[in-house]
Amino acid sequence: MSSPTYHTAPIKTDGMPPGIPYIVGNEGAERFNFYGMRAVLFVFMTKYLVDDAGHAAPMTENEANKWYHLFLSANYFFPTLGAIVSDAFWGKYRTIFWLSLVYCLGSVVLALDHTRFGLTAGLTLIAIGAGGIKPCVSSHVGDQFGPWNQHLLARAFGWFYFSVNAGSSVSMYIVPILLAKYGAGSAFGLPAVLMLVAAYVFWSGRYKFAHIPPKGRSFLRETFNRDGFAALGRLALIFMFMIVFWALWDQSGSEWVAQAEKMDLKVFGFTFFSSQIQVVNGLLTLAFIPLFQYAVYPAINRVWTFTPLRKIGLGIFTIGLSFLVSAWIETQLAAGVKLNVMWQMPAYVLLTAGEVMASITALEFAYTQAPTHLKALVQALYLLSISAGNLFAAGVHWFIAKPDGTTKLTGSAYYTFYAVISIAAAVIFVFFALRYREKTYLQGEAAAAAAA
Repeated sequence: MSSPTYHTAPIKTDGMPPGIPYIVGNEGAERFNFYGMRAVLFVFMTKYLVDDAGHAAPMTENEANKWYHLFLSANYFFPTLGAIVSDAFWGKYRTIFWLSLVYCLGSVVLALDHTRFGLTAGLTLIAIGAGGIKPCVSSHVGDQFGPWNQHLLARAFGWFYFSVNAGSSVSMYIVPILLAKYGAGSAFGLPAVLMLVAAYVFWSGRYKFAHIPPKGRSFLRETFNRDGFAALGRLALIFMFMIVFWALWDQSGSEWVAQAEKMDLKVFGFTFFSSQIQVVNGLLTLAFIPLFQYAVYPAINRVWTFTPLRKIGLGIFTIGLSFLVSAWIETQLAAGVKLNVMWQMPAYVLLTAGEVMASITALEFAYTQAPTHLKALVQALYLLSISAGNLFAAGVHWFIAKPDGTTKLTGSAYYTFYAVISIAAAVIFVFFALRYREKTYLQGEAAAAAAA
């Protein structure tokens, strides 16, 4: 009996491709790992870090913020290398699977070694593994579709993003409890186990996927020429504005946690950890995805064509409003008012609405606007905007640091600074969006045209 062979083109069906559930399941488990680890990373560095002798050696808040955003910046830099390896040499499936094992190793190191060396080694391996697979996973979703079922592509990306937030929401609630009750070993250990599960789920779907073959040397010739640079350059202008979006969004895991530390954390009789409040974003995203897809977008489209670029621009504007809420909270705290953490909820609502409009749309936009041989590389280009956003945030923390451990930009001024940048970027984005001409590329179009 001959062994099964891989599909090298999208499976012809007018329904959802059979490989999608495996990708969605893998993404949910992988995101449990990443967001669970990330949820407690800031608290771990400021409260649980030890030296080589096992003595407490925590970081200051500003130093931890720099480490946090530098890690996220590296995590979203390595997608560029992952995309080149995928599109030119290994293909998406092999790249995702083997770098997932590197990712697993980093999670194990983080669970076992709680010194600065362990932190550095673990986060480096996670950045290489997680970063390397990022552009491949989302473009692997798009590769499963052809012209015959492209109408389901937006829905697939919605469910893909749904799995991201389902995994992250559960982990952001559970992992802070593990850190507080059982220590860093358990808090980082459970995400490591889920990463192994993610790799297994993905491997299980290997015969269900469309494995688009790598281009080899022709990839380099097709990419690094006038047409390739033109395609990348057009999209890069759009993604530049997402740098501002991510500079704000990723602070929900650092500055917003620090702000929650100063607030009353008792809600409806339950006392939460400051790092658990982030779960609100995941839960709201789970609710907002179907709400926006089936109610908000159709309602807006009846009076105004809500194009992808308009969604992105409005999302950037909305996240700026969320930081104005945070600035108001800081003014109250500075005045001595003891606020309940529920006052952060309006900020989370605005943050999540901005995320659904900008992030999900940009993810799909990055795929559909990329020529077929540049799918993963364009995803990496989009992810570089996240890297640059976090590098910007880390740079701000470096710039405002004083020798005595205090900072130059404090309280409401800090949040207002970011709000102004985001709102201004959204206004400028309008002029760039008006000049952009959309052109959609999907796998299998040439074959479908030939068959016709």
